[in-house]
Amino acid sequence: MYNPDTELLFPSRIITSLRGMRGQEWSELIDQVGCLDTKSTGYIAFVLMMVRLSGCVPCNADSFRAMRGCTQCAHQTIRRTRGTDMDLIDQYQQIQNEVGVYLGPEDKKES
Repeated sequence: MYNPDTELLFPSRIITSLRGMRGQEWSELIDQVGCLDTKSTGYIAFVLMMVRLSGCVPCNADSFRAMRGCTQCAHQTIRRTRGTDMDLIDQYQQIQNEVGVYLGPEDKKES
């Protein structure tokens, strides 16, 4: 079964649809990330965070999550994520640091 909303990894087109799913801090993070260049460490870190939270790597075309589509999977992931908005923001910042270290100083873009 093919779902046109299913991609290999978390699609960045979904980011703005995650706004308003949690508290004010989460919405502010979504607004901030939505304004970033796709090559910035902040943008890449957010996509990586969602890949890890949603379990995109082991997902395959025959899985229930893939049949529902990436948008529904991401929304469910954010709804079910335990912890506060600040916990998610802290996780985002840690991943942003990881991405910065991985890219090195010459490849870093404004975050």
